[in-house]
Amino acid sequence: MIPARPLFSHIGQIASPGSGRSWQAIWRDAITDPLELLGLLGLEGQADTLLAGRDTGFRLRVPRGFASRMKRGDARDPLLMQVLPAAAELLETADYTQDPVGDMDARVGPGLLHKYAGRALLIATGSCAIHCRYCFRRHFPYAEETAANGQWRAAIEYLRRSADIDEVILSGGDPLSLATSKLAELTHALTQMPHLRRLRIHTRLPIVLPERVDAELLDWLQNVPLPKVMVLHANHANEIDESVSKACLRLRRAGVSLLNQSVLLRGINDSVDALTGLSERLIACGILPYYLHQLDRVQGAAHFEVSDAEALALIDELEARMPGYLVPRLVREVPGASGKRAVRS
Repeated sequence: MIPARPLFSHIGQIASPGSGRSWQAIWRDAITDPLELLGLLGLEGQADTLLAGRDTGFRLRVPRGFASRMKRGDARDPLLMQVLPAAAELLETADYTQDPVGDMDARVGPGLLHKYAGRALLIATGSCAIHCRYCFRRHFPYAEETAANGQWRAAIEYLRRSADIDEVILSGGDPLSLATSKLAELTHALTQMPHLRRLRIHTRLPIVLPERVDAELLDWLQNVPLPKVMVLHANHANEIDESVSKACLRLRRAGVSLLNQSVLLRGINDSVDALTGLSERLIACGILPYYLHQLDRVQGAAHFEVSDAEALALIDELEARMPGYLVPRLVREVPGASGKRAVRS
């Protein structure tokens, strides 16, 4: 394991001094050493029990601003548990695979997936600002399968020929990890296709690194002539602080519709109070709860799984407590299916 940097005594020192710093500089300053993160949270004495005993093959990465939202001294903090490499990741679990949603079977070109009617998904990049331990693409071969390789040529040509596709989804990794100029290059090519009606962007950056929502990004979004939907990813209300709320307000003012998709995760948000708090915090920021995903069965994430029976009971409680528009749809992705499947009793 990489030696830890000097430990700090106060949680406030985790946070990046965002004023005057570019989002790229804040990105580069992310915490990548588990021992450093535990030290900053006052949990260094529990390293032997909290951390995997050997390399999981999926490194820790967490922005300091996101880490500053974690509760000092709490080994069960719901944000910490999403990012800290744990020994349970090393267990081989039956029915858990490296490609749980059938990405490679849906591949129609480098970094281009065509799973569902009318929609195509571009793996814009393999980079993420944060490494979530339950990520269904934690084993994805990004080095070979990224649409940005070859300056988008193969992906653009496929989309140009496919008049039945009316929506392009930018995914990753995280597409907002690309330079805005690179995003503009891509969307310029997309907007030359008369059959495209919408642009959808799946991103976690406005949640984990809200500094990414800068003037250049907003200018790009305002100048894309397609309707724009941004699907954010927050799993717990504690992820959404004032900086995130302000970033979302800027996105809305730029004409972007905001939705959120979450993953139901054991020990993190598998309670009606946690899910209610998340939906209430989302709508206060102008974000509509969209999907609550049952865990994609990716190797290394089995310890996060919540049973269907438990999940359905949670949805019943949410429906009894909140208006319908605040209750996300409980879904599962099934390889080869024509769309997300609702989980029903």
